[in-house]
Amino acid sequence: MHDFWTFAGSYWWLVFPLFGMTMGAVNGVNKRREVQARRRHREQIELIRAQGGAAPAPLAPPAETDDQQRVIAAQDAVTHRWLEYELDAGKLITYPAMSDGRQPLTAAFLRAKKVADNLRPRDGETLSPERLKEYRDAVTDYEVAFEVAERDARRVKDAAFSPDERKRLDTAKQLLTVATDQAATPNERQLAYKRVREELDGLIWLSDDAVEELEKKVALELPRGAEPAPRTPPEPAV
Repeated sequence: MHDFWTFAGSYWWLVFPLFGMTMGAVNGVNKRREVQARRRHREQIELIRAQGGAAPAPLAPPAETDDQQRVIAAQDAVTHRWLEYELDAGKLITYPAMSDGRQPLTAAFLRAKKVADNLRPRDGETLSPERLKEYRDAVTDYEVAFEVAERDARRVKDAAFSPDERKRLDTAKQLLTVATDQAATPNERQLAYKRVREELDGLIWLSDDAVEELEKKVALELPRGAEPAPRTPPEPAV
């Protein structure tokens, strides 16, 4: 042991190059491990792409990811309720304010919808905490604006229309029943549908999707059996 300390005391300067060599070896091992990890990650990405999937996005804390999904689900729920009006001509005739962008509350709802849609994350995107808060606030505004607009539309119904316009709406509602009645003949349904469009012209705007849904109902085939006797669609109320 005495000889060792004598040697160490005489060649103390060797400590520095030995230390450098040791640290170099450690760094080399760490770098190789990092390169291998990156290579494995790239291989996983290429495998997923080859299978038709998407490359994995950076992981976010589970709580934030769950929160984002809850906000998306809340937005989808409001949009689904709104589409029930947009796609159902009967509901639009009963509550015409829901399709009238000139109504202040409806216009406010449509603006809130646009803001929420613009902040909605793309598929596979994870929002930062700041953007998630902004998106959550926008969806809350969207929910509130829809509730207020729907409540008002159900309250006023067709009060914004003149007596003659309300008669046209009532007639359109009766005709719509015939146009979507499977017991009616194809000719009866087509005639009633044509008159529905005429009565609503200039009163209520039906979206292309609403027209498509209505035309599907009008085009339903008759049930098997004898064809019912022709009926005359109701005349406009006097």
